[in-house]
Amino acid sequence: MSFFSAQAPYVNPPIPFSGIIQGGLQEGLQITIQGTIHAFANRIAVNFQTGFSGNDIAFHFNPRFEDGGYVVCNTKQKGHWGPEERKMQMPFQKGMPFELCFLVQRSDFKVMVNKNFFTQYMHRVPYHLVDTIAVSGSLDLSFITFQNSAAPVQSVFSTVQFSHPGQFPQNPRGRKPKPVPFFTSIPSGFYPSKTILITGTVLPNAKRFHINLRSGMDIAFHLNPRLNENVVVRNTQINSSWGPEERNLSGKMPFHRGQSFSVWILCEGHCFRVAVDGQHLCEYLHRLKHLPAINGLEVAGDVQLTHVQT
Repeated sequence: MSFFSAQAPYVNPPIPFSGIIQGGLQEGLQITIQGTIHAFANRIAVNFQTGFSGNDIAFHFNPRFEDGGYVVCNTKQKGHWGPEERKMQMPFQKGMPFELCFLVQRSDFKVMVNKNFFTQYMHRVPYHLVDTIAVSGSLDLSFITFQNSAAPVQSVFSTVQFSHPGQFPQNPRGRKPKPVPFFTSIPSGFYPSKTILITGTVLPNAKRFHINLRSGMDIAFHLNPRLNENVVVRNTQINSSWGPEERNLSGKMPFHRGQSFSVWILCEGHCFRVAVDGQHLCEYLHRLKHLPAINGLEVAGDVQLTHVQT
């Protein structure tokens, strides 16, 4: 589904995977892939392609673990491969989690692996022809996320916060939970198109938990599922004083005791939009207007966290 100006993430997709890129590739689109390489991996591949046939691949990113490890980049047009570009370096480790980030620019793709710039690949065909991403090979996938960059390209790739590799799930089914309460800073703060993703499991006897987006000591956005009241409360706290609560929902309570969830928060110019498990939950008009000052995330309560992406 399309989630307003950005696309909802693919969560734990099976391998091999092919999925639509809503609206196709656009300049400034950042696609992040997180997963774990198999212990006895041979090769993996990420393809940005037209349709599902695999006959037209604008960018083929293909790490191979043979011969000491290297990465092949190429383009396929009408079933025919062009000349390979090989980078004789292997940024991935067998049996280890990774984060792979592609940034679409006017002239090329920029690629980062685990926070470090790895390579760039000049466009051989118009990138706007790409409408599908395909991932295959010896790996487990945790997430594929999409973010439209609002900041200049240079600062997006220098300030975007990656999870620490050691905190990534070892596999998509057996994640190591993060301790609660959980705190992390967001150094660049918020801006329109900024997203965060939080996944976890509601405890079997849960009463409530909360997700706070903080601006110093204030809470710009308080998202508070209350299982004992069957409601999701939203609010803002300024100078230790709470404002009026918002409780109305257009649909049913999306959180359930003992069940996993994914919460996706998208910042827009006038509001936060929230989706749970890929479905729209609510929008919350900004009460604290200075978005860059919203620089902290807190999660606490009757919940077990498995992943946080800021």
